Amino acid sequence: MKHSHRIYLGLALSLPVIVVLVVCAPLKVLNAMSSGAGSECSAGLAYGDGPRQLLDVYRPLNGDGKAPVVVFFYGGNWVSGERADYAFVGRALAARGIVAVVADYRLYPQVRYPEFLVDSARAVAWVSQHIGRYGGDPHKLFLMGHSAGAYNAAMLALDGKLLAQQGMDAAALRGWIGLAGPYDFIPIQNETTRPVFYYPQTPADSQPVNHVTRTAPPALLIAARKDSLVNPQRNTGGLAYRLRGKGVRVTEAYLEGVNHMTLVVSLAAPARWLAPTLDDVERFVKTDGGRLPDK
Repeated sequence: MKHSHRIYLGLALSLPVIVVLVVCAPLKVLNAMSSGAGSECSAGLAYGDGPRQLLDVYRPLNGDGKAPVVVFFYGGNWVSGERADYAFVGRALAARGIVAVVADYRLYPQVRYPEFLVDSARAVAWVSQHIGRYGGDPHKLFLMGHSAGAYNAAMLALDGKLLAQQGMDAAALRGWIGLAGPYDFIPIQNETTRPVFYYPQTPADSQPVNHVTRTAPPALLIAARKDSLVNPQRNTGGLAYRLRGKGVRVTEAYLEGVNHMTLVVSLAAPARWLAPTLDDVERFVKTDGGRLPDK
């Protein structure tokens, strides 16, 4: 079993205007700067009855009907976020031959832990059942998330009960990808996060690191080396250590030149000079979580 631990150096551009646009631009600006060429979107598909139980599917224009599938959950500290703001993620993956699903889920104060995970699991179960009609192969299903969304992806991948409650076997997942995820954050320091997880009575079961087993799917864990919001050593490094301890295939990448937010921004076409995040994700998916040789 191969494990890798890599460090990338971000690239610098000499055009200050581009730097300001990429690093500081709101997500809507990034979406406007990210071409949808090479993909098409089916928006507002319902996986539940609520107004936040919707998802968008981005698929390659020239797909063969058997493309791998990535379900993406955005961050926002479980209190904010909109799937439309992450169209650049869906477009980026679809342009690389991957069917991408960007899902909304209910947020605090409407719900608390674990209800947003119930929504996430319902979205994944819907994808497993219906993605074939959108050119995706349900047998090549991956989860992905950034920040709070990486937490959601981790919990669904590691705690088999969440998908089982939706009639789906977690073993159906081929792998998962976490970008700057919080996986071990008790006691909770962030005041916004505290009520979401019933602080100070935060249940231990809420932490992904407490659900690591030998049956966990392969993981690609990417973090900014300098992240002032989510400690990469404790969270990404700590989870990777536990996964390896159980014999699970895991790849870590700690990136220079990005921070907590610009890590996900680096998936957008105008910002790919920041870090090779999209290349890493594509490689992980197309090698079936590292099971196949890299071409």
